[in-house]
Amino acid sequence: MFGSYLHSGSPVQQANNRQGEAVQVAALEREALQAGARGDAQRANRLWQSILAQAPDHPRALRSLSHAAFQAGDRAQARILLERLVAVDGRDVQQWLNLAVVCLAMGDDTGEEAAIRGALTVDAYDLVALLMRSRLYIRQGKRQAAAAACAAVAAVAPPLQSLAPDLQPAVREALAWHEAYSREFGSYLDDFLAPHLKALDGENLGRFRDSLDVMVGRKRRYDSQPAMFHYQGLAPVSFFERADFPWLDAFEAATGAIRDEFLAVMGSSEGFSPYINYGDDQPLAQWAELNRSPSWNAFRLIDNGEPVAGNAGRCPRTMAVLGGAPQPDQPGRTPSAMFSVLKPRTKIPPHTGVSNVRLVTHLPLIVPADCGFRVGNDTRLWEEGKAWVFDDTIEHEAWNNSEQMRVVLIFDIWHPGLSQAERAMVTAMSAGINAFTQTAGGFQL
Repeated sequence: MFGSYLHSGSPVQQANNRQGEAVQVAALEREALQAGARGDAQRANRLWQSILAQAPDHPRALRSLSHAAFQAGDRAQARILLERLVAVDGRDVQQWLNLAVVCLAMGDDTGEEAAIRGALTVDAYDLVALLMRSRLYIRQGKRQAAAAACAAVAAVAPPLQSLAPDLQPAVREALAWHEAYSREFGSYLDDFLAPHLKALDGENLGRFRDSLDVMVGRKRRYDSQPAMFHYQGLAPVSFFERADFPWLDAFEAATGAIRDEFLAVMGSSEGFSPYINYGDDQPLAQWAELNRSPSWNAFRLIDNGEPVAGNAGRCPRTMAVLGGAPQPDQPGRTPSAMFSVLKPRTKIPPHTGVSNVRLVTHLPLIVPADCGFRVGNDTRLWEEGKAWVFDDTIEHEAWNNSEQMRVVLIFDIWHPGLSQAERAMVTAMSAGINAFTQTAGGFQL
């Protein structure tokens, strides 16, 4: 009665047969790998063929034999094996890429595109697959598709120097193609829009022009990136319209008197300190060269919300004019005001400020040639007695390439986009932070 359970067709016997076949296939696979490691390709291929005879969907056998067929010039057989491989497995990007390469060698654009799509379905960020797609579309003359594909390469690719040397030329080619396409696109839109802009002559279309330049790659998009506190809903504006700050008239009118006070304190050299002053235990990042350096000095009039004893009293005219500015009220933090002195041949590296609840004002006092200032995409030259207001939470930098010092009165003001109620809440929040940390300035805003 027990004999029926040992029949070759019984479930037990079938399981035993499958287990035996698996053991045999595993042994053959070990032999094939060892033969390949010895460089005995012929024996390795025979063993892989034996494996396929017993296990037709064996992934490693299919991959190895497809490679051997491609190396031997039998592209058709390589494709058959790879198509079977992606059908039974398809979880490895390289399987699809190998199929795409075979299709490319066979001149089958449709098959190549389908294989690349399969690779990107497995990993939408695979750089090699993205490069192959960009090259396919460029070769086919599909300009719009190629532009999108090259843009994807640009978005995914790390810096060229960090790439493997064999990938660098392809990435460089995709980036160069996309740059050329963007230039052509931008020139076309310039010509197309010229009559529309002419018809609207006199209108303020600066924001539209900037947006167009960002879209076609002529400019970068810069957003507010405060180091500490970001107030939601305030649009990132690099330089604000001068007309929005009529109280600056008093500052510009007093430029001569303010400069005279600076020159008086400059003569004694007392009260100046490095603008950057980090401790030895703090990360310096881009400030290593300027930390504790007299190359960028400051004569602080108001610091952390309070007049600086010994300094403010020496500049009564400047302090009086500062009293007419809408200075932010953040106990222990703001307002702030100082004479900023940039020595010859000194560059302030790109950086961002701490909070967009306040803006920064410059009143240039001494400006030699070859000095400049950039906020986001906008670069300007200081003019003595001409003030401007900017958002320092947008990346900005400054330079003095001359042989003379550059001097600017710098002070902060409330962001005009904040209502009186919002300003009151920011002031209260600052006081709350002080109470929690039991210190003023423990959390910079």
